[in-house]
Amino acid sequence: MHIIKNEFYIKRCLQIAKNGIGSARPNPSVGAVIVYQNKIIGEGFTSNYGGNHAEVNAVNSVKDKALLKEATIYVTLEPCSHFGKTPPCADLLVKHKFKNVVIGCVDSNSLVAGKGIERLKNAGINVIVGVLEAECKEHHKRFFTVQEKKRPFIILKWAETTNGFIAPLKRNLQAPVWISNNYSQQLVHKFRSEEHAILVGTNTVIADNPKLNVRSWFGNNPIRVVLDKNLRIPKEMNVFDGSVKTIVITEKENCHCEQCEAICFETIDFSKNVAKQIVAVLQKHQIQSVIIEGGTQTLQTFIDANLWDEAKVFTGESSFKNGIKAPVFSAQITSETRIKNDILKIYEND
Repeated sequence: MHIIKNEFYIKRCLQIAKNGIGSARPNPSVGAVIVYQNKIIGEGFTSNYGGNHAEVNAVNSVKDKALLKEATIYVTLEPCSHFGKTPPCADLLVKHKFKNVVIGCVDSNSLVAGKGIERLKNAGINVIVGVLEAECKEHHKRFFTVQEKKRPFIILKWAETTNGFIAPLKRNLQAPVWISNNYSQQLVHKFRSEEHAILVGTNTVIADNPKLNVRSWFGNNPIRVVLDKNLRIPKEMNVFDGSVKTIVITEKENCHCEQCEAICFETIDFSKNVAKQIVAVLQKHQIQSVIIEGGTQTLQTFIDANLWDEAKVFTGESSFKNGIKAPVFSAQITSETRIKNDILKIYEND
């Protein structure tokens, strides 16, 4: 089959797969495209958890199922071969006798891990694997991190001034001091909608009283994770409004919230490796990804422990005479984008 043509359709798979980020978890958000005689006749992406996988949605979108035995289906990730909430997708493709299956990358989940490909080949289907593999692995980075590293995908995010400050030393109101512009702030809400949880420290909550939700974008609000070693955060703060599940990580024993079932407490030892213990709490709650928007101390904790995968750093056009310095780290820039007068740099932890 033509290499360039395969890449074209896998790129389309990646485009539509983005629609499931933030809603498909714990399943990966897969994209699927069905092509017959060089024409797309069906598309699909992974539904909300418990719903159809991408392959099923793509097949269901095809009006004339008789065409499938002469068609090619393109998918970003190897079709599953096991029963979960839904039957195996590999069996569905075999049932409809697809002529070709083109796969972006192999599923590292031990329940699949090549078994889906094997089932397709044993049924006489022509299978091509590894088309735009790097791009597909990048798209499925949250899923692969959970499968391979047994921890959530961890994103660090902050905004800093032109002279490297993340916040002023003093402020007049208990509210955020904006460094980035309105467009960058809206983009941050999009980022939040894509992640399973958002994490901040005590000082950030007390200083800013943030809601930590998705207000300027469409999507699910992330689970809130708040570090509060000595339970100093007043109960009237927005993080305790009960609107979304909130996990408070503290060193105090036998804590509970009489106000709301949505708030739970987890105890760790703050004298030991805090970042590692936090990650263990996130795993306990089956959190697949987290965006850390805490202050410098919280962010630096994860940097120093080398427990992070990606950093998103906004630089605004303002400057402070003095303030709290931004975190210090070393990593390679993977992209740089100008958002009006702001600059967004994305770093990857190799």
